[in-house]
Amino acid sequence: MASTHSPAHLPGSSAGTQLLDPWPPAHLGEYGGSDDEAAPQPAETNRHRMPRQTRGTAPLLGVTAVAATLGATGFASATPAAAPAVEAPDEAPVALSADPGLALAARIQQQADSQRTAAEETARLQAAKEAEAKRAVQQQEAKRAAEAAEKAKLAAINLPVRDYRLSAHYGQSASYWAHLHTGLDFAADTGTPVYAVGQGTITSAGWAGSYGYRIVETLPDGTEIWYCHLSSIIKGSGKVVPGQQLGKVGATGNVTGPHLHLEVRPDGGAPVDPESWFEQRGVTP
Repeated sequence: MASTHSPAHLPGSSAGTQLLDPWPPAHLGEYGGSDDEAAPQPAETNRHRMPRQTRGTAPLLGVTAVAATLGATGFASATPAAAPAVEAPDEAPVALSADPGLALAARIQQQADSQRTAAEETARLQAAKEAEAKRAVQQQEAKRAAEAAEKAKLAAINLPVRDYRLSAHYGQSASYWAHLHTGLDFAADTGTPVYAVGQGTITSAGWAGSYGYRIVETLPDGTEIWYCHLSSIIKGSGKVVPGQQLGKVGATGNVTGPHLHLEVRPDGGAPVDPESWFEQRGVTP
């Protein structure tokens, strides 16, 4: 079979690409000959195979075809373009928002967190409210206890003199008394402080004949306490509390020496034994 290779396709041609001939030789230049030499003819079955490209400077026909087809994409360059970097973190939100199940789970979790936060805040407020109520109860109880203690203090009965000796008791008789002794005598040095035996009001203060200088204190139940033979009066009127100083021990009036003559008169009536009255209130003279 005669060669169908056309001289127009030889190297050195001004055309930059080789054109296919309907019937090219299958193994052109395969045997090391020059491009101008004719190669042995292939069998009839090889007639439709793509011809081998010459070893000239022209690019291969397959590359040329691909370059012609994909030239607009920039693949005609000898150096392939670098593939764009893939940033995995940026894809996560897209996947999350694109997945309805994940979005629903996120909303459920957010609602659960919100409910838990609200429950914790409610519990905190409730605990604070309970603590405040507890403090209020404690303060009220402390206030009641203080008031009770104050009442007990005001209701307490104290001895009128702190440094003394008993020199005469209730009901005794003596030549220098016109009648039986009507009180209890606390012998002490002149000027020794005399204190209120309990809470009350000064209803009388001044000279009282044989009693000398006297102070009369009326207690809340109406009992009168007489403090007699005083050398001086410090509190002559108004309200007093237990232990408040009223005057000083003296020897004024009908006396044989300095002492405090104390009388107890319930409802302002006849005197009673001061020792028994003190003892009934837990105080021993």
